[in-house]
Amino acid sequence: MTRLFRTAIVGTGGIAQAHARSMSTLKDRAQVVAAVDIDPARLAEFCDKWDIANRYSSLTELLAAEELDVVHLCTPPGFHKGQAIEALRSNVNVLSEKPPALTLADMDEIAEAEAASAACFATVFQHRFGSGAENLKRLMGEDGLGRPLAAICNTLWYRPDSYFDLPWRGQWLVEGGGPTMGHGIHQFDLLLSILGNWTEVTAVAARQALPTNTEDFSAAIVSFENGTVATIINSLLAPKETSYLRFDFSGATVELEHLYGYSDDSWALTPAPGHEDLERRWKEGLTGRASGHSSQFAAIFDALASGGVPPVTSTESRMTMELIAAIYASAFTRKPVSRGQIDTTSPFYGAMDGNAAPWSDVKASH
Repeated sequence: MTRLFRTAIVGTGGIAQAHARSMSTLKDRAQVVAAVDIDPARLAEFCDKWDIANRYSSLTELLAAEELDVVHLCTPPGFHKGQAIEALRSNVNVLSEKPPALTLADMDEIAEAEAASAACFATVFQHRFGSGAENLKRLMGEDGLGRPLAAICNTLWYRPDSYFDLPWRGQWLVEGGGPTMGHGIHQFDLLLSILGNWTEVTAVAARQALPTNTEDFSAAIVSFENGTVATIINSLLAPKETSYLRFDFSGATVELEHLYGYSDDSWALTPAPGHEDLERRWKEGLTGRASGHSSQFAAIFDALASGGVPPVTSTESRMTMELIAAIYASAFTRKPVSRGQIDTTSPFYGAMDGNAAPWSDVKASH
């Protein structure tokens, strides 16, 4: 008999709806047995909608009362580290929404708690799990695409001023950063999962228009161990919204264009002359699985069922977080930053802005 995993959702705001919806498609694998929120009315509405029986006002209360396999952290970013450590100390696996923490120092504290726990920490990076991304990695592994040469990773989104009415949005101390931290992270995490270790970044960041004390735009040039050079743009200033990734290999160009999630139809492969067979091989490898929370949750339950480590691991998450810190460090020091350079002595280790953003810490005026 297949084991039914017991999970709980902590925080019942907007992203929790996506978690509950995705979990409802996996009822043969897992059950959401409880939810947590400090707002009793919001908690009741959420639990009634998703038929969740047990309701708690704190994570501490939840962990004391329930036997759990996984907690989903759907709270604002500033809460993730403390809640993750508390759950890990109770030997409960943690699945955290992005960003998994506010700083590299926080990530290392989570990793320390994980090392002392029987449980694991994972981050929601659901774009890794669609069949398009897996097909691309398969062809790369077969050496069918040739050498990766260049890449583009654009997150061009739009957010009105009203989006930042929530007090934790657009603030270094409670959100950790702007679109580089909280929006583009999904696209360039996918980029890193395809291309591997990055080595150096040169970047700029600006606060162009929005009422935040974080950036609302950044651009970076990133070099990789395999020789690929990529450009990454993260913006909340684009009325024509798109999420776009492009990989130029010696044998083909592979493109992905979507907004918040992709299907197989979102991908395109253009072969180089003499490599026309790649089109057939590409199409044969697609299985119709879209990116999304459901795809990652299924992979997590597969890993737990086999005694493995749930994806995406804390080590993989830290690689993505280190790139974010390096983008900010390069932008605010106006110097290239190498992987590993931001150590415990760096001001960017304990604060993504390194207390060095070239604008004031008050909200922009209009």
